[in-house]
Amino acid sequence: MWFKHLHLYRLHGMQLLSPEQTAELLAEHASKPLGNADARRIGWASPAGRMGGGQLLHTLQNDGHRLISALRQERLLPSSVIAEEVAETVAEIEATEARKVTRKEKTALKEQVTEELLPRAFVRSQKIDMWWDTERQLIGVNTSSRSRAEDAMDLLRETLGSLKATPLTSQTLPIRAMTTWLGDTASRPADLQLGDNVELKANGDDGVVRGRQVDLDSDEMQQLLESGRQASKLALSIEGQLSFVLHDDLALKSLRFGDALIEEADATDDGDDALARFETDFILMAGSLRQSVERILEWLGGEAERQPASDKGEVLS
Repeated sequence: MWFKHLHLYRLHGMQLLSPEQTAELLAEHASKPLGNADARRIGWASPAGRMGGGQLLHTLQNDGHRLISALRQERLLPSSVIAEEVAETVAEIEATEARKVTRKEKTALKEQVTEELLPRAFVRSQKIDMWWDTERQLIGVNTSSRSRAEDAMDLLRETLGSLKATPLTSQTLPIRAMTTWLGDTASRPADLQLGDNVELKANGDDGVVRGRQVDLDSDEMQQLLESGRQASKLALSIEGQLSFVLHDDLALKSLRFGDALIEEADATDDGDDALARFETDFILMAGSLRQSVERILEWLGGEAERQPASDKGEVLS
């Protein structure tokens, strides 16, 4: 249940639907098994899996938190397999008919081979959990990939009819703030702690320097910064709350929640009820994420000015 990554989106101009209305819309776009001719599909699934009884929306009424999950299914059909099958067919045609197969014929053969092999391809499924803070008009998508996060957000737009959402941005660019924190200990907020993981980019073509389990306050690190490199990824932690790797696009990855929070979850008496434990974890995680995101934005000088309304129409979420 505990999120590992977070891509954050700001929602604009929303009129919030009730949980019941939202659940009805989610059900209209629920996940379905891939058909034989489908290469990929995405739809809503139960965040709690089988123990959730098919419930597509989990809500914390008093705190404004919601949890939804997109299920992305994709057939794995490597291009090398298609190419090999096409090559064999082309060789057979050229041998039996004593002629060269044209480029147009090869294109048609590729489409035919893909259509024939697709139903037999393995299916990979990925569940993408989404934390929705309705009070703060914020959504966090639990995936390491920005493109996967966009897939989930596109599904939400389709489900709600329209949705104005933009990646969360800060007044101070993360790359500038991270570089400053790394080079100047006095600039670090009191509750900010450096980890031992960093990625440094150069302005020119000098490549990327990555360091793991290194002393970020070492003389070698300072020399790299003095050469003009900037921190594009930096391991940080909010004291007692959350540790993570901050990326230059404000994505938070490799999340690890504080020991005290995990111990509180473990100490909660759920009567061996798996669903009750799931909901307890969500309550604690959502509260921690809300506080952590607000604190990180404070570190970065606050949130950047919101974007103008989209031309996609009125937001219905």
